[in-house]
Amino acid sequence: MGALGLMRAAVFPIYGSKDIVRFLCLGGIKFFVIFCLTLTRDLKDTLVVTSCGAEAITFLKFFGVLPSSALFFLGYAKLSSVVVSKQALWYMTAAPFFVFFLMFGFCLYPLRGLLHPNFHTDAASGFFMSTILENWTFALFYVVAELYSSVSVGILFWQLANELVPAEKSTTFYPLFGQMSSLAPVLAGFFVRRVSAPEGIDMETSMRRLSGAVTLCGIAMVVLHYTYYSHLKEPVAAKKRKGKKAVMSFGESLLFLARSNYLGCMSVLVLGYGISIQFSDVLFKNMVKKQYPAPLDYQRFFADFSSSVGLFTFFAIFLGSKIISRFGWGAGAALPPLIMAILGLPFFMLIVLYPGDDLPPHVMGWIVTSGALLGLLSKATKNALFDPTLQIAYIPLDEELKVKGKAAIDVLGSRLGKSGCALLQQVLVLYFGTINHAAPAVAAIFFLVTLGWVAAVAKLSILFEQEMAAYNKAIKGEEKGAKLD
Repeated sequence: MGALGLMRAAVFPIYGSKDIVRFLCLGGIKFFVIFCLTLTRDLKDTLVVTSCGAEAITFLKFFGVLPSSALFFLGYAKLSSVVVSKQALWYMTAAPFFVFFLMFGFCLYPLRGLLHPNFHTDAASGFFMSTILENWTFALFYVVAELYSSVSVGILFWQLANELVPAEKSTTFYPLFGQMSSLAPVLAGFFVRRVSAPEGIDMETSMRRLSGAVTLCGIAMVVLHYTYYSHLKEPVAAKKRKGKKAVMSFGESLLFLARSNYLGCMSVLVLGYGISIQFSDVLFKNMVKKQYPAPLDYQRFFADFSSSVGLFTFFAIFLGSKIISRFGWGAGAALPPLIMAILGLPFFMLIVLYPGDDLPPHVMGWIVTSGALLGLLSKATKNALFDPTLQIAYIPLDEELKVKGKAAIDVLGSRLGKSGCALLQQVLVLYFGTINHAAPAVAAIFFLVTLGWVAAVAKLSILFEQEMAAYNKAIKGEEKGAKLD
């Protein structure tokens, strides 16, 4: 095999014209899912933060996103039991999101002057709920976009991929899906900068272009999905069942995790990332709003930010696997909290030292730059190190601990990590008046959480080595017994 052959085997190890087309169809769906997710995620923040303040995010997550997610998944479960065709279920799940995004860009946003009531309040007054109600269409877009981010990756793509990709091809296809999806934010940011929000355009025109692009991506996803099912689907052997997924209540999850030091440490890792990223993110978005108060300027900033995250993640994924294989699980798991703590130090220090609203331009630039670096590396290391090390930590566990442990950690992460964090942020906002005034308390929570995260990694690293040694010994014993037989 020549140099070009070796390079192709390393970069794109898929052979056969039909397999290549299959991969491009599914990879295209993943790309468009993430492309739309990036556009709608940045737009929802632009609409809410510039009109209601960054503090409104905490109220929307708790009072809007949490109940809406519960209602959606309850409805999805009912629908899946009625609709026989998986194709029809996929279309019925995807269509409402893209119809809403199209209607928002071409109907709701242009008519916002008629639809939005005026209670004569503003975000600075501290009446965040009144401000949210005044801008209810923006709040609705935020909730739907958050719901799309939960549904699109898990249901519209991974559930589909797990159904269609044979087990023997998954080890080749799945890593490349990750690489394709990391390019989507890069091109989404480029699209916002060059097409939907270039200099000299108004917000209404930008909204139509962005909503149109999201809708076209949705149509492209439907076409690729239909093409795969109609012309490319191959018989897939029934995948080995690992037992029914455990469904646990919040109380059952806490009790189950409390009985295992190993799973308890893993839950601290999940909570550590979730809490630290949410607390740093809301302050960062608030500071970006101060520097870029106009919606289009805010949107352009986050377009560049999303492109940088995607580009950095693309290369960080390669580097992450090298770090884990060369320096071990502990090094890979410890880097995310250490990086966040180191980069969080200048960010929080500058906000605490300069608490006013009318900051000199160079100070505001320092704060936003340090916050951008914190957010950039936090998100890149999550994909490159945090997610892989978390999944690797499940490997040496027995089947019961794997199934019930993952279920318990998922419940803890979604309930306590997301809704609990949003509730705590609300308390801080209501007590201090604004999230900026609460910066010292936010910083204290951030560094306490990252410290606990590092301590949990150190403890779990020892337990992981012990469990892996026992796991490898058991595997060798089984292999030796098989040879004797």
